[in-house]
Amino acid sequence: MGRITVTTERAIGAPAEAVYGYIADMRNHHPRFLPAAFSEFEVESGGIGAGTVIKYALTAGGRTRRFRTLVAEPEPGRVLTESDTNSSAVTTFTVTPHGQSSDVQITCSWTGASGVGGFFERVFAPRAMRSILTDQLGRMDTYARAQGTA
Repeated sequence: MGRITVTTERAIGAPAEAVYGYIADMRNHHPRFLPAAFSEFEVESGGIGAGTVIKYALTAGGRTRRFRTLVAEPEPGRVLTESDTNSSAVTTFTVTPHGQSSDVQITCSWTGASGVGGFFERVFAPRAMRSILTDQLGRMDTYARAQGTA
């Protein structure tokens, strides 16, 4: 069993403060830029930032897995994490300002399985997850730009 980590990054066409707000608002904004791989998204408690609990299903590589995550803000306004309450999975969003735009990095990490299943997970899961995260960042950029024109 080893740690599997997948990271993607992209420039987003909106100021960091706004983008971070979209990421942290699990009720009104965050669900609007999730790719089709995410389903059954629900806010269990809270709704914005630290202390929020969300539930969703994620389909990757033909398998669907359910998550229940607790949101934390290790660096409010810059870094937000979603930690699964039933596994080692953690998703970290890091927003870096660049004038009227920002860079967003999403990192997902988890402890992989052992044995043959773990081998296949280490080979195939990162590619599938990278594709989902790249899609999410593209949707986030589109969403953030549209909010600026509203």
